[in-house]
Amino acid sequence: MKTKKNLNILDHLKKKNFKRFTLFFVVAFVFLIFSKLSNDYKQTIKLKVNLVNVDDEILLKNDSTNYIQAYVESKGFSLMPFMFNNSKELEVDAKNEVTLKSQNFVFDVLKHKYLIESQLGSAYEVISIMPDTLLIAYSKRASKTVPIRFKKAINYAVGYDLKGEFSFNIDSVKVVGSLEEVDKIDSVTTEALVLNEIKSDIKHIVRLDISEYDHIDVFPKTLEVTGNVTRFTEGIIEVPIVITNQPENITINYFPKAVTLSYYVDLENYDVVKALDFKVECNYAELEENQTFLIPKVVKKPNFIKHVNIKQKQIDFIEL
Repeated sequence: MKTKKNLNILDHLKKKNFKRFTLFFVVAFVFLIFSKLSNDYKQTIKLKVNLVNVDDEILLKNDSTNYIQAYVESKGFSLMPFMFNNSKELEVDAKNEVTLKSQNFVFDVLKHKYLIESQLGSAYEVISIMPDTLLIAYSKRASKTVPIRFKKAINYAVGYDLKGEFSFNIDSVKVVGSLEEVDKIDSVTTEALVLNEIKSDIKHIVRLDISEYDHIDVFPKTLEVTGNVTRFTEGIIEVPIVITNQPENITINYFPKAVTLSYYVDLENYDVVKALDFKVECNYAELEENQTFLIPKVVKKPNFIKHVNIKQKQIDFIEL
């Protein structure tokens, strides 16, 4: 019994010593790794040149040669991200940092060594770079600017409507593609903005619809639409009729001499509406043979007035 107890104690001590040894081993290994990573190392890093601020009609060729080889020196810690992928993107401004030639952008690598150093960061010392000059191939597509047509299906809540007109952040877009297709396009329509029961201001981003065209891009691709929605009410006003294009040798008598207009107006402008703000005309020259009535039309109204309706659709007349 005593011997068995001694064996259990011995096993416990062995296990305890093994755990302690493992802990010391792990700590020593970590210290070794940190010591190694604190040393300076030299390594070649591939820099993929990514042109930014490129004109919309420029199409860059996805060329595997658009790389710069940068031979750098740095601490092991800084080089760790490149253990499994030794490449990094280098952003180059197409407007200011390259020269444009036929079929190629020319990037003077040596001249822009500072750009490489700044994007790599202060942890890296650039020893050398290759090549001295990089040619980035491109092709140019046709382009032109066309107006935007806004497509909408908006239903307002009862007693509400749009005050004024919609506002847009842009009124035209650049279409880019093959010359044959670009020539066919005279405008670009938005995707339909569908809204229901609207009683508050509108502010939406809508996409431009180029689904009917193949291999065409638009820039920008979206349109911001804003509109002021407020309460509206109906107003009624009586406006005298003006006869136009009446021959000098013809005298007519017509009835009624004035018509009643109903209109839709926002509450803010309801009290400022006057009969002089409107003009209703009957064009004698539009009479058809044997027609005994004139048709009144509203030819002038305030810009803030909506949905004007003439109660009397016909004006009877007789020639004297």
